[in-house]
Amino acid sequence: MNEQIELTCAQATQLKDQGFVRVDGVLTPQQVDRYVQLYDAFLSGNIATGHLRADLGGHVEDESDIAAPERITQIMWPSVRVPVLHDAPLHLRSLAIARKFFGDDMAFDFDMLINKFPNTNTSTPWHQDMAYWINLPDNRSLSVWMALDEATVDNGCMWYVPGAHRKPLREHWEAGKGGGALECDASEEEGVPVPLPAGSAVLHVGAALHYSRGNSTNTHRRAFIVNCRPRAMIELERREGMDHGLTTNVREIRQGN
Repeated sequence: MNEQIELTCAQATQLKDQGFVRVDGVLTPQQVDRYVQLYDAFLSGNIATGHLRADLGGHVEDESDIAAPERITQIMWPSVRVPVLHDAPLHLRSLAIARKFFGDDMAFDFDMLINKFPNTNTSTPWHQDMAYWINLPDNRSLSVWMALDEATVDNGCMWYVPGAHRKPLREHWEAGKGGGALECDASEEEGVPVPLPAGSAVLHVGAALHYSRGNSTNTHRRAFIVNCRPRAMIELERREGMDHGLTTNVREIRQGN
């Protein structure tokens, strides 16, 4: 398999009109297995992450004990700890898709892992990624949300509101009691779920409105996300101090924390 994943005309149209699209077979089963092995090394702590690791489930009001270290584990910048990821299939294919759809000036911005631990049943609030951004003159962006487990409605597959990216950005506020997540008013009645087999991905633009239910199953829901945007906008982000937590955390990792 080469590093080119071609969107069909129908897929490109859906991404433009609805703000998201499912793409099957981005990774082979053998490639998924290798990514899962690496992913589990991050989750277990065998690959140290410092403060690059956080619990996105910190917004929940329920204080009851759960048999999990985190509800929704987020690990930023896995490629900082494992640089070879930049030359691995997911990053190469994500960037190829971004350049094919948005233009040759698209570049890798950042990556992250998001895992929903079994039986934690903590939803990710409705939000648009743009609500987290600084003000940018060029809002082209593409997120490639790769399923490393089968993503179902019950374990937390993505939901989207079709066409929301073509309307004004919704008002966002801090979710629940904190934890760093933002949320906005939306509901499943507006949206559609996008279940995925392992190795398939859903692509979405920065203003796509999305959410996922909590994981009510006995297995993990592991997702690997790669984000791309124009190189000039990445440089502007960095000049403005927006590096998705990289600067401080790289310093901590290099100091052995």
